[in-house]
This record gives sequence, structure tokens and C-alpha cells, in this order.
Amino acid sequence: MKLNRTEFGNPSNKGNVLSETEAFGLLEDWVENDKLIVHMRQVGHLLRSYATKLGFSEEDQYRWFLAGLLHDADWEKWPETHCHKIIEELEKREIDPEIIHAIASHGPRYFGVEPVSLMDKMLYAFDELSGFVHAYSLMRPNGYEGMEVKGVKKRLKDKTFAAQVSREDIADASARAAIPVEELIQFVIDHQARALD
Repeated sequence: MKLNRTEFGNPSNKGNVLSETEAFGLLEDWVENDKLIVHMRQVGHLLRSYATKLGFSEEDQYRWFLAGLLHDADWEKWPETHCHKIIEELEKREIDPEIIHAIASHGPRYFGVEPVSLMDKMLYAFDELSGFVHAYSLMRPNGYEGMEVKGVKKRLKDKTFAAQVSREDIADASARAAIPVEELIQFVIDHQARALD
């Protein structure tokens, strides 16, 4: 899956984005798995919420949302070359290179691209954690309501629960973002339930 490069997109395309219609159209063409779409929508929502918390402009909030929404767009159809296809597609469409770099760096162990910008780091931080917290919500009678950080952390220690989620990546992403895991978990709990509204 290594991308074997560290430069993505053209700097002259800074600020260029897909419209929401175009972005969801791409997902409709590429993704049939509803659970995967839920995951990407949740990560997009978390990124937009975080950018909002930081006081970023609506344009920047939307760019963060797009990075989260599209980060796994090629996973279902092209798992062996995950990230290659979506990056090529966004480069072809002349999309903002910061969005493309964030997608390219959301799994540094797999793609060989280091998260550099804050957008990069937060996409990496929310990706695995979002899926894990969602899995936990599905086994709780009240879903996200009343969920606590300690409950999530207890499940993280249970290697048999949501075993496909990399605890190593969660810890690494937390360290790179310089945000305690507990704080990231709390943010996901507070915001993720509204991702599909």
C-alpha cells in the first residue's frame, strides 16, 4: 500500500474543493458498503467539528470535512491499493493538496506518509478511534447516551473487542497530535452521535 511519494496535488490548486454533491456522488459510485459510508461520514463530521472548535472559517471547516469524508473512498473496491485511487482521482480533479495530503497520511505505517499539518494529524487521530467508539455504541442499550471515557478505555484494553481496530495507531496518533487519548475519546463521544443527522 506504500504510496512511495510525499508530495501530493498541485500547490496552485489550494482552496479547490469538491461540492458536497460531487463528494457524495463519488461515494455513491465507489462505495456500496453502508457501514463504510457511515464511518466516513462520522470521521468527516468529527473533523469539521474540530475545525469549528478551533474557530476556523467555514471554508476551512468544509475542507476538513472533505478529508474525513473521502479518506476511505477507495477501500472497498481497491483494498490492495487503498489510498492510491482516491489520491489520483482528487489530483485529477485539481483538489486542494492539503486535503489530498491528509488522506495520504491517515495511516503512516501503511502508506509511508507522515502526518504533518494539523488536518493530517487529526484525521489520523479520529480515524481508528471513531470506528472503535461507534462499535462500542452499537453494543450499548442507549448507544452514545451516557457513554463515558472510562467505558471506552476499558474496551480498548480488551483486545478481543473490535479486534481489527489498531490500538497502536490510536496511541501513535494521540502522541503525534499531542492530545491525550482521553480527550480525543471525549470529543468523539460528544460529537459523533450527531454525524448522521
